[in-house]
Amino acid sequence: MSDKPQQQNERPDNDDTARPILTTRQGHPVRDNQSLRSVGERGPATLENYHFIEKISHFDRERIPERVVHARGAGAHGYFEAYGKIGIDPASKYTRARVLNETGVQTPVFVRFSTVIGAKDSPETARDPRGFAVKLKTVDGNWDLVGNNLKVFFIRDAVKFPDMIHAFKPDPVTNRQEPWRFYDFVSQSPEALHMVTWVKSPWGIPANYREMEGSGVNTYKLVNDEGVAHLVKFHWQPKQGVRNLTAAQAAEIQARDVGHATKDLYDAIERGDYPEWEFCVQIMSDDDHPELDFDPLDDTKRWPEDRFPLLPVGRMVLNRNPDNFFAETEQSAFGTGVLVDGIDFSDDKMLQGRTLSYSDTQRYRVGPNYLQLPINAPQEAARAHTNQRDGQMTYHVDDGGANKHINYEPSGLGGLREAPRPAKEYEQWVEGRLGRYQTSRTLDDYRQAGDRYRTFEPWERDELISNLGDDMRQCPEQIALRMVWHFWHCDEDYGRRVAEAAGIDLEKAKALAPLPGRAAPHQALE
Repeated sequence: MSDKPQQQNERPDNDDTARPILTTRQGHPVRDNQSLRSVGERGPATLENYHFIEKISHFDRERIPERVVHARGAGAHGYFEAYGKIGIDPASKYTRARVLNETGVQTPVFVRFSTVIGAKDSPETARDPRGFAVKLKTVDGNWDLVGNNLKVFFIRDAVKFPDMIHAFKPDPVTNRQEPWRFYDFVSQSPEALHMVTWVKSPWGIPANYREMEGSGVNTYKLVNDEGVAHLVKFHWQPKQGVRNLTAAQAAEIQARDVGHATKDLYDAIERGDYPEWEFCVQIMSDDDHPELDFDPLDDTKRWPEDRFPLLPVGRMVLNRNPDNFFAETEQSAFGTGVLVDGIDFSDDKMLQGRTLSYSDTQRYRVGPNYLQLPINAPQEAARAHTNQRDGQMTYHVDDGGANKHINYEPSGLGGLREAPRPAKEYEQWVEGRLGRYQTSRTLDDYRQAGDRYRTFEPWERDELISNLGDDMRQCPEQIALRMVWHFWHCDEDYGRRVAEAAGIDLEKAKALAPLPGRAAPHQALE
């Protein structure tokens, strides 16, 4: 029996007449489900995004106690050492973060690797991005760098995240991951084409956790002592090299072991073969860069490395396995809002949405006092002193004042005080009309996907076409035609080969009109 949805449920792309109106839980109609409300096109986003907060807060609570995403994971302890330089320049030129400036210091780290969509006991051979989350316990407090193995993502606005994951997760009726659901979402979200091109190639199945890259994915800022900021992308480059699997190789491994990557990491550390990564950054001046065909805050795009090279900053070594999987790996909790002085947020709308969602998820999943757990607490040199009290599972109080009666600030009778401010604080001028915006720089939605296709090795390209052809044959015709239309606009050979592999009429696909409300993309080869 075919896994396709019934034919009578299929409608043309632009037929909305019989579809109910999307609303909030309060019954309010949602007029824009694609964009956070922000100050101008580039942001920042604002806290009063009620629809997004309601949507993401509910999404964070959809599963208990397992993580909704990144449920299957493995972790290890180690250390980070800074080189004291960013490229040939002193690191202090760009940032006052001590963890990136001070040489000869081994900063403790805990790293959790993971798959994204599968459940806690799902196979580690799944075609899926891999989470790459690093908790650096610096002398100035924790810094969490929460990213993936690939340098881009599927979407660029956080309000779409619950919908994306719902489309990629199992069908709520059949409880099966259905390709047509994935491509139904992607076909309406062209910014995802770049990530799809990566994930459906061999890069979508890393051979193990040791032989894969890591990336912060989002754009952050480095801030120096003068209060000057630069846009920055963070990357981990494995000293072991990068190795990926074909679908056939993955199937062979999965037939005998669903946890091969966890075993590989554990065994390597136990035998003293400690995995190591070089920490690199890409740096760009802190402005909107109109000379680029993409917004540097758009996490579906890569910064071209020939223009913004990877600059070495330090190295990370993993040299100790957890003593207990649950207490450490499973209860480890990361958040993109956990930054140290000298590292700051950009207006990246995915980063701003993640910063609310991640910590909210941890409070729900582990509890309001998850930061009191040893795996998550900062090192003793940066011990927490707060006026926060009580809550489920409290087992110590974070106070540090001489007068324990004072759990508020300010006070003239003792208690905690504010830290001294830096000589020059980073300030950002924000001006614009408050509204909901989508980026106007969309040419690279297609061009970067086409560039990636053309730079794959022949065997990687063959694997990509084979995987996409198999998927398209499981999709309703309207979705498969639209996907071929997208691929053809990325690269003519890309679209033609997918159409041939799936038995799709290329001319029929090319004849489709652009998506409603979107201009036809320029072809990357022009």
